[in-house]
Amino acid sequence: LVAKAGLVELTDDDRAVIFGLLDEAAAKLRSAERDQLLILWRRRGRRAFDAVD
Repeated sequence: LVAKAGLVELTDDDRAVIFGLLDEAAAKLRSAERDQLLILWRRRGRRAFDAVD
């Protein structure tokens, strides 16, 4: 999924950056915004999957 999203190329395969992005997402999911973020990210993910296939 990381490669499919283009993060490998966009970060020059910097695993610390990629992990930081994932850690930031996890922190946001621990917030009061959780439900809204899940809706937003699910929509974006579905659109991205459809566009790549």
